[in-house]
Amino acid sequence: MLTNAVTYLKNSDDVWKTTVIGGLLVLASVLVLPAVLVWGYVVRVLERTSRGDDEAPRFDDWRALTIDGAKAVAILLAYGLIPFVVGGLLFGGVWLAVGGDPGTIGTAAFGIASLLTLAAMLAVAYTVPAALARFATEGRLGAGFEFGELRPSLTTGTYAVGWLQAVGIVFAGALLSGLLTEIPILGAVLGTIVSFYALVSAYYVIGQTWERLHPVSLEETREQPSAERPAI
Repeated sequence: MLTNAVTYLKNSDDVWKTTVIGGLLVLASVLVLPAVLVWGYVVRVLERTSRGDDEAPRFDDWRALTIDGAKAVAILLAYGLIPFVVGGLLFGGVWLAVGGDPGTIGTAAFGIASLLTLAAMLAVAYTVPAALARFATEGRLGAGFEFGELRPSLTTGTYAVGWLQAVGIVFAGALLSGLLTEIPILGAVLGTIVSFYALVSAYYVIGQTWERLHPVSLEETREQPSAERPAI
């Protein structure tokens, strides 16, 4: 799967066009809309690969890409708030309990609060790819938040292995991207292209993993584009 993930975009007819556009969008993602378009492309990758289609999508139908990307970003933001809420409640509770001079017990309590907050962050990072995959295949924003439907997949070894592989790809991409940014001017562009390539490769693995857990016929993929399905 790792080999297929790395060659996923490489084997497409528009590899250079797709990766350059994706890299430029990542570079400009501080402007929000480009980031939305990147995540719209990720949704498109998930929608295809989770149904057994290994042909990389193109950057086209920008309206649908924007709609799907906006929904994906909404899922990311909603899940991303969880660690902040958990951390805020835990640290706020400890602070109210021990005050400004915590002592040994207070220090231990703050340490436990830190560990629980970190656990919440890891849980979110583990859940989000599955939530995006379910949204991509179901076409409903609410599908990404139906934890009762997500939980059986999250507890499988298949998903755990796929998630670890995806994380490894993103980490390797980030490392290479960081090295490339040392090159003056051109390095920043090359780094963002690598980051985009790594992100797509990682979500190819997630899509393939989801397809193993929830096999669906290719014919069902073409019934209705995700942007045209009901929002919830």
